[in-house]
Amino acid sequence: MNANTAFYNAFEAGDLDLMAAVWLPEPDPVCIHPGNAAISGYAEMMRAWAMIFANTPYIQFFLTDVQVRVDEDVAYVTCTENVLSSGEGAPEDGFAGGKALATNVFRRTSSGWRLWIHHASPVLSSSGGRQEEAE
Repeated sequence: MNANTAFYNAFEAGDLDLMAAVWLPEPDPVCIHPGNAAISGYAEMMRAWAMIFANTPYIQFFLTDVQVRVDEDVAYVTCTENVLSSGEGAPEDGFAGGKALATNVFRRTSSGWRLWIHHASPVLSSSGGRQEEAE
């Protein structure tokens, strides 16, 4: 689904304008990053994205296990986000890796599909039940 690709492209680019164009402004969108509280409302969410972009010098997603379901004017994508990033939490002069399971819910509008809900949950690692961090 092109709208899902646009979301991850905007995230990787750290481009607030691209990210703003992906999201459905109303009814209130919801975004849940791994280990964080839900962010509801377009303005609040855009402020959160600005903070993420300001503190993430590099991030790249490798999506696996992608499943798409379309039901009239609502669609969802589930996937595994395999993440490579630098910045907070990454080793000095290195990258951190993580994994999250994500659900992205889209609504069809007159201007195309827009992201309505993004929910990513950390994946438990196979080493001792620790959570792997992503995003």
